[in-house]
Amino acid sequence: MGSAPTLVPEDGAVTEALPTTIPHGRTARRLEWPHLPPQIRDLISRRCGSPVVDAASQGAGFTPGFASVLTCEDGSRHFVKAASVRAQRIFAEAYREEARKLAALPDTAPAPKLLWHIADEDWVVLGIEYVEARAPRRPWRAADLEACVAMTEQLSAALTPAPEGLAADTFTAEFAAWPAYWERLRSDLPDLPGIAEHLDDAAALAARFADVADGDTLVHTDIRDDNLMLTVDGRVLLCDWNWPVVGAAWLDTVFLMIGPRGDGLDVEAALASSPVTRDVPAESIDIVIALVTAYFLISAAQPVPPTSPYMREAQRWQGEVCWRWLAERRGWS
Repeated sequence: MGSAPTLVPEDGAVTEALPTTIPHGRTARRLEWPHLPPQIRDLISRRCGSPVVDAASQGAGFTPGFASVLTCEDGSRHFVKAASVRAQRIFAEAYREEARKLAALPDTAPAPKLLWHIADEDWVVLGIEYVEARAPRRPWRAADLEACVAMTEQLSAALTPAPEGLAADTFTAEFAAWPAYWERLRSDLPDLPGIAEHLDDAAALAARFADVADGDTLVHTDIRDDNLMLTVDGRVLLCDWNWPVVGAAWLDTVFLMIGPRGDGLDVEAALASSPVTRDVPAESIDIVIALVTAYFLISAAQPVPPTSPYMREAQRWQGEVCWRWLAERRGWS
């Protein structure tokens, strides 16, 4: 892979970056507007209030559902997601859940608003407010990370306690199977420095996750660059609310750090400065990093789905980032 570059944040701190060839922002293979049945296109146009004259598919993410910015004849723009229940069942169910969750979020949550949705036996379609925005730049910049950390502070304040009427599992219940992934890794260890020597240590950390991850905050759990929107008016919004859970308020801030850490930013400084994470015991953060590391590495070894050609590469990269980050924090290197 060659020598690893470093990224110099505004404060001058550097961390070794992990190179990647993932085409950020262009990872999805999605349904396009012409692929939708005529009756669905007509229905969407009616819900938007004007005929659709242009559809710009959004290339980020790792799912094949329809996700496009639609421009209508009257000049209005709309963000619409859609999936076929028959041909894309798991993605249609994810969109169905997203509609339920978005509808239950309080107005103070930094998330785009659900304007309308259709959910029947054939299609699930979501009409979400269009916001002029961009994703964080890759490699991550310190200014973008600072803005996103501020968003997670707003997020934890808005979603603690978890909104009434929003049905969600607990983090400990949803992630209960993940510590066992370390045992599965024994039979086919990835080529990572020190993993053979410290696998037992990492597994022991992950096994304790239920002791530290409990809480009463609604946690997104899938916070990364392709789910973040930095708006032109200075806000940061978090998208794709498919499977939030109830857990510790600091979890999303830690998960946010994976991409920036891999791109070379000093995420330890970010954790130390945020009121959400600065008082969290270092070992608690290590436990959660250990938990997700095994998941990423196990997932990366699975077959590549034809509808998401970069998914396994992205999971491998995140797993290696997490392993190197954990090893550094534990002094295993």
